[in-house]
Amino acid sequence: MEVVIVEKPEEIGRVVADAVAGVLASRARPTLGLATGSSPLPVYQELIRRHREEGLSFQAASAFLLDEYLGLDAAHPELYRTFAERSFVGQVDFEQGRLFGPDVHAKRADVSCKEYEAQIAAAGGIDLQLLGIGSDGHIGFNEPSSSLGSRTRIKTLTRATRCDNARFFGGQIEAVPRHVITMGIGTILEARHLVLIAMGEGKATCLAEAVEGPLTAMVPASALQLHPHATIVADEAAAHKLKLLDYYKETYREKPDWQGC
Repeated sequence: MEVVIVEKPEEIGRVVADAVAGVLASRARPTLGLATGSSPLPVYQELIRRHREEGLSFQAASAFLLDEYLGLDAAHPELYRTFAERSFVGQVDFEQGRLFGPDVHAKRADVSCKEYEAQIAAAGGIDLQLLGIGSDGHIGFNEPSSSLGSRTRIKTLTRATRCDNARFFGGQIEAVPRHVITMGIGTILEARHLVLIAMGEGKATCLAEAVEGPLTAMVPASALQLHPHATIVADEAAAHKLKLLDYYKETYREKPDWQGC
């Protein structure tokens, strides 16, 4: 696991955008797994800038949503598909129809989960999966106690997660859906490169538990310890409880160019 610690959100955007650009350049049909919320916004903003100013192209790429709310109207502005289109996909040159997500409006959501797994497999798997981390250590919407081998499925959100997300719903926790479809931890671990972004003091404890604590279903993000190519990109506030903080800074500073992203 590589831990990259930066001072500003713009640096998070630069570091992660470099990894995304590397995938776009090295794969004929690259596939990106998209996270939502505030954590990936610096990345999306930097990718949009590179598209507009440097010609970075997404025409050959496909994108898959990490998760999606159940129970929201198809026109609701906080659907994650709408968020992804508004914040990133619609601002660059993805081909029409290349943004995929679980069908949360189908009659059988359980069937949608299986179909979504099949879509990901048919695309050849995900090359780079963006992740945030919840204050309780969840990734995607895999809440604490989620199986480390879980697949795409329906999950019930904890009250803590709904409180965290209430800021997107006018501060009203009751407006936040109780159920979602999320990629499982086992699904996430099949991506070729995992990039987890953490910003702010509120993520310091959960990040330290995920990176340096035991592998446990009670901290779902700790599953990244199992992955052969996982990168954590955090700001100083989120990283300050890491015991090996100075070591992570040194290894990134001395990283050889040939090692890549």
